[in-house]
Amino acid sequence: MEKNDLVEGSAEALGTSGEGIVRKDGVTLFVPFLLPGERAMIKILRVKGNIAYGKVIELFTPAEERVRPKCPVFFKCGGCQLQHLKYHYQLKFKTKLVEDALQKIGGLSPKVSPCEKSEKEYAYRNKLQMPIGFRDGKNVIGFYAERSHRIIETPSCPIHPAWSEKVISALYAFLEETGLTGYDEETGEGTLKRITVREIRRSYLVTLTAAKREVPQIELLLSKLNKIFKEYSFFLSFQPSNVNTVFGEELKLLKGPGVYEAEEGGVTYEAGAQTFLQVNETVRKKLYDFALSLADETETIVDCYSGGGLLTAMFAKKCKKAYGIEIVPEANACADELKRKNGLDGKMENLLGSVELRLPEILEREKNATLVLDPPRAGVDRSVIETIKESKAEKIVMISCNPATLARDLGILTGSLRPNEKGELLKTGKTERYKIELVQPFDMFPQTKHVETLVLLHASSEGET
Repeated sequence: MEKNDLVEGSAEALGTSGEGIVRKDGVTLFVPFLLPGERAMIKILRVKGNIAYGKVIELFTPAEERVRPKCPVFFKCGGCQLQHLKYHYQLKFKTKLVEDALQKIGGLSPKVSPCEKSEKEYAYRNKLQMPIGFRDGKNVIGFYAERSHRIIETPSCPIHPAWSEKVISALYAFLEETGLTGYDEETGEGTLKRITVREIRRSYLVTLTAAKREVPQIELLLSKLNKIFKEYSFFLSFQPSNVNTVFGEELKLLKGPGVYEAEEGGVTYEAGAQTFLQVNETVRKKLYDFALSLADETETIVDCYSGGGLLTAMFAKKCKKAYGIEIVPEANACADELKRKNGLDGKMENLLGSVELRLPEILEREKNATLVLDPPRAGVDRSVIETIKESKAEKIVMISCNPATLARDLGILTGSLRPNEKGELLKTGKTERYKIELVQPFDMFPQTKHVETLVLLHASSEGET
């Protein structure tokens, strides 16, 4: 099998990114948008040893599970991977995705509950984040193609609410009327790099990230946003041309209060432009309610990676006390204001800093605390895992948006993975310090390959195979 070959094949299963897996002539072939049972003519794009990647040229036998995608750029954009698959089967795929990751990566085989559905299959995201570029002499706003920084022009996106299409249209009009251009990563030229909008209960936090500190005629953009949003705040974020983070180090508030207040689970909270909140509000409620059900009023909770403190406050209201650890100053300040507004003095304590540095000092004070870990996609730092293993924590609740790093972290925690002298993680075939009690996936991200998972662990006095 070589590049540009045409081969016929049938998909046996779905891979971790939702692509079809075809086995042919001793080669495992990964084909995006091909479903199990479907037969197709496939063009080979890349071959590396016994692994190959291809694309569908002609589909011969569509599966019963196939549906027509709602998005016109679905097959080009890298944002969604599963719009061609009926939602019921998306849930099955995500349940198996978690099962396979735990087994293949972590050497673990706990029972995985069926993935909890989202009430909204589309228009569920409360956050829009789009790069703004300049290509072939024109501005382009959209999402990146899979595994690239090539922007796929996206005038509207069905997993975002209707307001997102209006924001995109206003941006194009602003660029055209001012003569400004999007940022070209290859040449380092251009002004506008990214637009980010977060909805907080019908109020909006808009951040325009630019390669220059000042954006000419910015008032014109504000006048266009005034027609879209009744209540919003606007930030201008300066990000030098050689940096590619979401926000720049300088964030200047040009309009509005900068933070907005909302209520959830009996807790009044505030959120700013950089405050972390789950993008799917209905599934977030299910997730948080489930996490809260695992704790009782006698427990002390340490909420690591606590963001704006919403879940920390919920635990504080229910339990004896809750600590929150957050490294982003803005989010930590929101958590302190949340504590004040909800009368949680003495019940909630927010610590600014990294989990690596702050968790050991809390565990010195709170010997029997229950730990809640909700890390970024990269997972939990190894030093944090070692701190937990050395502690006497009896209960851990882990929340993760990445099955692969979740499986790795659980493997190290339970002892099913252990590093050799080279630091490589090897499967041991047994668990020691902790036992997994339950695994519950949540579909926080319908139409995509991503899944949120909650895991409950208890200390185990004896190793188990």
